[in-house]
Amino acid sequence: MDFGIFAVLAQDGVTNAAVYALLAMALVLVFSVTRIIFLPQGEFIGFGALTLAALQGGQFPRLLWLLIGVGVLCFAVDLLAALRQRRYKPLPRRQLLWSAGENLFYPLLLWALAQSFDWSAVPMLGQILFTLAVTVPLGVMLYRVAFQPLAEASVLVLLIVAVGVHFALIGLGLFIFGPEGSTTQAFTDWSAEFGALLMSGQSLVVIAVAAGLIAALYLFFERTLFGKALRATAVNRRGAQLVGIGTAQAGRMAFALAAALGSLAGILIGPLNTVGYDSGFIVALKGFVAAIVGGLASYPLAAAGALLVGLLESYASFWASAYKEVIVFTLIIPLLAWRSLASVHTDEEGA
Repeated sequence: MDFGIFAVLAQDGVTNAAVYALLAMALVLVFSVTRIIFLPQGEFIGFGALTLAALQGGQFPRLLWLLIGVGVLCFAVDLLAALRQRRYKPLPRRQLLWSAGENLFYPLLLWALAQSFDWSAVPMLGQILFTLAVTVPLGVMLYRVAFQPLAEASVLVLLIVAVGVHFALIGLGLFIFGPEGSTTQAFTDWSAEFGALLMSGQSLVVIAVAAGLIAALYLFFERTLFGKALRATAVNRRGAQLVGIGTAQAGRMAFALAAALGSLAGILIGPLNTVGYDSGFIVALKGFVAAIVGGLASYPLAAAGALLVGLLESYASFWASAYKEVIVFTLIIPLLAWRSLASVHTDEEGA
């Protein structure tokens, strides 16, 4: 291997690592706040890329039908919960109006906007923002329907529910988007040669956007009230409840951020790879391996794990391309064994 090949593989590894870092941080965020291993993260990768591809192709974003359907289900759940509590307190009309606004009228507003504009002529930034406007609320609605009623359940129960949601979204993704994959338009055509290294502008955009999002998340957790509330919920869920922090709202915010990061990851890899309705699952699993490096608790270690996974995958594709997935996922075995031996075990039943 000469220096040119080494540099190209390093560039590919760092580019992939930037995407894995976003996914790993989303998984750490959701698990630390809600104790949920967010397996449906991969579906948001596919949904984000395919929705953007539909907008760029001048097609109606069919994910809106899923958003409308889940929104109706969320409003029905809120209405049923209010009716059950009616014998103890008056019907919360203000809460029901808010639920109707965010679960019924908001998806219908997006539907009207999708029908009113030729989104293929809109600048890419506008297309990306509209894509996020569709996918992010879907994450919040999934938490409200599937996970919020079981917020106090064990981690095993929450994992089983996450597996069920994952398979449901896989089936719905096939029904909505079909089996064919799509690619999105390139962010830039710029490229430059630095000696033996060909620097791609596309890779630089992915790395820059990922670095900017990581910095924005750091400022969000350190400088904003909502970010500090999420950190408090992650450190001590019961203590956060005692000081007045709504853990349900914290869970919704965590799922909103996870859906946004997953969708942005799909948007970033869309110009580089053909993305299908189920393509994001393997990508999300690599983000999960990176999150395991951080013990599903540390953001810096998760980012370092993403860099490790990206470089390992890149160089494994050169030396043993047929086994690169095996090599990457085998990394999780010694990590789990080391964490099991290094951690202090307690008797949960007696706690």
